Amino acid sequence: MYLVYADEKGNVYDHPDLIGLGRNGDILTEILEEELIPLPDGATLVSLPDTVPVGMDPESGEMIRLEECTAVGALLPQGFTRLMLPGYVKTDKSTKLPLFGYTAVVWKDGTFYTAALQSDDPYKWNPENFPLDELERGVRQLTSGSPGNRLYQHLSRCALEYECLTASNTFFNRWEGALPVSFSCNAGCYGCISEQPDDSGFVSPQTRMNFKPTEDELVEVMLQHLTAPDRIISFGQGCEGEPSTQASLICGAIRRVREKTDLGYININTNAGLTDHIKGIVDAGLNLMRVSIISAIEEHYNAYYRPRGYSLENVAASLRYAADRGVYTSINYLVFPGVFDREEEMEAMIRFIRDNGVKLIQLRNLNIDPESYLELIPPAKGEIFGMKRAIEIYRQELPDVRIGSYTHVPPGSTKSSTEKSRI
Repeated sequence: MYLVYADEKGNVYDHPDLIGLGRNGDILTEILEEELIPLPDGATLVSLPDTVPVGMDPESGEMIRLEECTAVGALLPQGFTRLMLPGYVKTDKSTKLPLFGYTAVVWKDGTFYTAALQSDDPYKWNPENFPLDELERGVRQLTSGSPGNRLYQHLSRCALEYECLTASNTFFNRWEGALPVSFSCNAGCYGCISEQPDDSGFVSPQTRMNFKPTEDELVEVMLQHLTAPDRIISFGQGCEGEPSTQASLICGAIRRVREKTDLGYININTNAGLTDHIKGIVDAGLNLMRVSIISAIEEHYNAYYRPRGYSLENVAASLRYAADRGVYTSINYLVFPGVFDREEEMEAMIRFIRDNGVKLIQLRNLNIDPESYLELIPPAKGEIFGMKRAIEIYRQELPDVRIGSYTHVPPGSTKSSTEKSRI
């Protein structure tokens, strides 16, 4: 398995001699055969600016910097979980990498391999299943058919410019569609993809919505989408803040929609910090709730989310309330090699999941500059298992909890059916 690198023009090469390495946190390490899979369909190779790749001499075992070259990583489609970061060092430690989830990639047996595992069925989130001509047709149909609905105008940019697949589904009229609702947030997440303070050093890859939709606009989008049993419409997108800050608007829209149809599922992607607001949304008729989390250790959680007026206990209380009332609850677990697989992190999260009735773990690769994130989190206290072994331990310790990569409808639900794609 040979080192992959890029030249200054972005051309990608495999090294004829040096072995490719990965990183678990800040530790450069060899990649095991069992940690590699062929580069999945829909993955993208990118160069990491202001870095040099590091490979290993197979004879001496010496780690060697490949000067005047740039490290290369893979950006994985949903359904695949990163096991290692690329093997690199920064040439300028003051710079920050753009907010993506970089994965180690090597050249092996005449093709690219990446340090990852398939954690879910990737079909519905494979960019190749989102043909641009059909997407543009769907955008034209909905924006012209509802010219006064600002949400369709907003989502058209998310779909066409940012290539957001959830927004795209709104125009394909299938699977999980997007329904942003809030321009404000009760957290100041480090590395937020839609809003950054001027001094953060990060550039947000998306623009946050800048208006408050009306209840009528929400209801129109929901009724347009919820026309089949397995359809999902989701509050809480990357282009907005915390949706539960608009709880009264959401509650009114849910009640109106459920007066007209019981098809499909209404989901909220949330930090769940506003427990009273979450209770109201649950009581209005919520079906699914996905809670974003990075750690069940409060110090680590606070370092990343920077919560405003809530605590990790509020998050737990919201999950328990929803689960007790029949909502299918999941966590959107932002995972990072070298932190997720720490002994103390795993013990705390397994306990958190058991105590709060979580039914599904959605493993999501944390999009962050690795060095910046590692500066936030104290050094490990116990053993570091490696990502693959850590996921195996989760499966053993939580046999009744599903592990995947994105939102699913409850298993065995009477609503469940297989919705066929139009593509």
